[in-house]
Order: sequence, then C-alpha cells, then structure tokens
Amino acid sequence: MRLTFLGTGAAWSLPEIGCSCLICIGMRRKNETRSRTALYLEAKERVLIDCGPDVARQWWANSLGGVDTVLITHEHGDHYLGLDELVALRRSSEPEEWCPISTFATEATWAVIERQFAYLLEKTLEKRLAVPGRRLTGLRTRIRPFKTFHGSVAKGSVGYVFEDAGKRLVYTSDLLDVEGQEDLVRQPHVLVIQTHWINEPQVNRPSLLSLQRALPMIRSWEPQEGVYLVHISDADRVAGDPANKSLKKVVPADPLKDPQTGVPYPIPTCQDEWQKIAERIFQDNRIKVPVQVAYDGLTVEI
Repeated sequence: MRLTFLGTGAAWSLPEIGCSCLICIGMRRKNETRSRTALYLEAKERVLIDCGPDVARQWWANSLGGVDTVLITHEHGDHYLGLDELVALRRSSEPEEWCPISTFATEATWAVIERQFAYLLEKTLEKRLAVPGRRLTGLRTRIRPFKTFHGSVAKGSVGYVFEDAGKRLVYTSDLLDVEGQEDLVRQPHVLVIQTHWINEPQVNRPSLLSLQRALPMIRSWEPQEGVYLVHISDADRVAGDPANKSLKKVVPADPLKDPQTGVPYPIPTCQDEWQKIAERIFQDNRIKVPVQVAYDGLTVEI
C-alpha cells in the first residue's frame, strides 16, 4: 500500500486566516502550511479518505491520477465539503466511460451529507453504507470501519482499517475514544492517529484527541512499524504568546512533562519542532515504534 498525506491540519487549516499567534506567525515565516486532513491510499483501489474544502488544491499538489472510492469518516465540514469538487471528474470523462464513485459513510453521516449534496448521488457519487465492524462491500481491498466517539454532533464518526498484501493500516480520524472495537485497531503495521493538541485541555469541547491522551492508546494498540500524527492544530498555548487569550487557545489540564526534570515540554511552532518533540515524548514514554509527524505531501510505502 502507498499512502499520501494530502492534508495534515485541523478544521481551519494552518496558518489560520487573521491569526497572529506565534504558531501561525512562525509557519508563515517558514512558508509552511497544513491543509485539512485527508489521505489518499493506493492499494487494490485508489481510495480518497475524506474530501474536505481543500481537495482541489490537494489533488493538483500531489498529481493524483484518479479515485475509485471515497471514504468519509464523519459529518463535519472539513471532512466532506469538497465532495462537489468531484463533479469535475465526471465532467472531464466521456459519458460511456463514467461510473459514479462508490462513496462510503455511516447512516448518521449520510443523513447530514444528503441535506447538502443529494444532487450528487445519481450522477457523481454512488451512496454506500459503512457499517462499523463489517467489511466494505464491492472492494478488493479489505476495509473495515470501526466506531469512534467524536462528540454528540458527530454521531456517525468512524475510523477505518485497511488490509492489503499482508499489511494493516489503521486510521482513526477525529476522535476522543474508540467505542468497544479495540480488537480491530490492535497491532497494525502502521497507525495514523489524530493529535489535535500536545496537551489534554481542561475542557475538551470538540472531543478531539491530544497527544497526551493518545499515548496510552498507542501503547495499548501496539503498532508494529510506525505511527503518524495528523490533524495538527495551533490551539496549544505557547509560553509568552499574547494570543494565548484568544478563544481557540486551550488551558492544559496537566501538561505533559519531561520525566527527568518535571518541566512541561515546549509547544512546537513548526514541523521541525513538532517532529523533535514527538520523538522525545515517545522516547521518554518508552514507546519504541518510530513516530512521524506527518506533513502535507508526505508519501509512505506500507
């Protein structure tokens, strides 16, 4: 399997418009960007995993050739609002060669998508149901969704397990916890996990996963070859940042600390800092599997 990280950012992408926090300032200086998180998997099918508002520029930035199926993880706009862009694929095809793209989501997620994009279902998309625990039908790649908890406004939230050529990939998407299907996510070769913050906030309003909260999950699930972190935000408070007073900046409940010094880890402001701190945290927590903070355009062979 070949996996491309089309986007690795949170719901508003990074740097955020109108933001003068130290993270956004630092990323602008380094010309770094993170578009909304989405993946592209090449296995027995070409699979687009989530289709957010950035899909057109993600498509061209990564020279994608086409897509055989689309998987939507849940009903938040940064994960499905780009579906209308796929009409362009039909428009540029010869009529006799075009088939609607099989598109999988749970019933709860489809209920939201159809309110906005019902007109896509006959000609552009073929509606298919993703049922947690059951293999997706009609595909040669073995793909199974698993139920996740992402708050009361994302009742259709799922992650996906991919199996092909003897390898297993688990993608959690946005979540706070896995709902009773841990057996599906244990011991993958590769784990792609959402880590919105470094530190768990005092109040986790969006029901998202921090790296701090993810560490025991990663240890329990025992990925074998690698862990990739996605859905990176700018919502951690950086020491000395006047923008810490802004609405999006969260107060940590009990910050992750260096076990040797007891000093909280510094908050990263760019890709290089994120990678160094993630490696240090994994080492300090005796998690031996390699960690990679994914970035837009990263491609890996699984």
